[in-house]
Amino acid sequence: MSISRRSLMQTATAAVAAVTLPARSAFAQNYPQRPVKIIVPYAAGGASDIIARLIAQHLERELGQPFIVDNRAGGASMVGTQAVATAAPNGDIIGVIDSAFVINPGLFGAKLPYDTIRDFAPISLLVTSPLILVVHPSVAANTVKELVGLAKAQPGKINFASAGLGTAIHLAGEQFRQAADVDIAHIPYRGGGPANTDLIGGQVQMSFSTVPAILQHVKSGKVRALAVTGQRIDQLPDVPTMAEAGLPAVDASPLFGIVAPAGLPQAIVGRLSDSSAAGIKNDPLRSRATELGFVAVGSAPGEFRSRIGDEIAKWSRIIEKGNIKPG
Repeated sequence: MSISRRSLMQTATAAVAAVTLPARSAFAQNYPQRPVKIIVPYAAGGASDIIARLIAQHLERELGQPFIVDNRAGGASMVGTQAVATAAPNGDIIGVIDSAFVINPGLFGAKLPYDTIRDFAPISLLVTSPLILVVHPSVAANTVKELVGLAKAQPGKINFASAGLGTAIHLAGEQFRQAADVDIAHIPYRGGGPANTDLIGGQVQMSFSTVPAILQHVKSGKVRALAVTGQRIDQLPDVPTMAEAGLPAVDASPLFGIVAPAGLPQAIVGRLSDSSAAGIKNDPLRSRATELGFVAVGSAPGEFRSRIGDEIAKWSRIIEKGNIKPG
């Protein structure tokens, strides 16, 4: 009985696969065999850098090789992010991303030097960062409802500060403007620090801010907290969520996660994801993240990929409706 050429090829392919899969699995189990670089697309000291250093210490302990944070700032995070996209997919280089990763497709479109979906392998969404809607004490509003009423009664009179055009803080304010259907003016600053300084000084009336950046000023009474995005936070347990305050569509919560170059073997993606997720969901990392104002997530790669797609679609709609253009 003769054996067809097709059958021989199928048999050979199966044999190769039988050898290759265990080899790949063994490679993943032994990964990493040399230091791994974690690219952060910002200067040292910011939120992305803090998260990168927390997870780097954990991965180094768990996986037995140095995980070295490499800060590559510039181009609205695009310089460092492109370095991840163009790296060899062998696990030697991974990257930390934040909300700019999902905002930039809607903001820059075809000008992006990479494809946010095609060029990356999502590993894990590590944490999110609730934002606090704050107003200067001179603003006659103690609730979100009162703020919306005040803005409707005085169109164009209320200014909201942001850390810069197209930033997560800017788009949180734009999301609020669209959801509440109010006429408020955006005042962009060169960073969150100057924006909060002018808010505290009364030069602007409202803003969204991260927990670490504004918490002490809320507690001292220099600004008033009206609501938080996402879930209630331990540091301000009596402050309602935006959903509880009547604006569930205002859900801006910056995200921070790990990605790798597309093509990284799934076994290595899984090893990195499992270790990262377990670390951030358990103490001491979880407690430390909470102290810093983050909410621990630790998602699987598929969940993170879905979240990235949803966030890109959401912010692209906000950007288009608001006719927001990069500066």
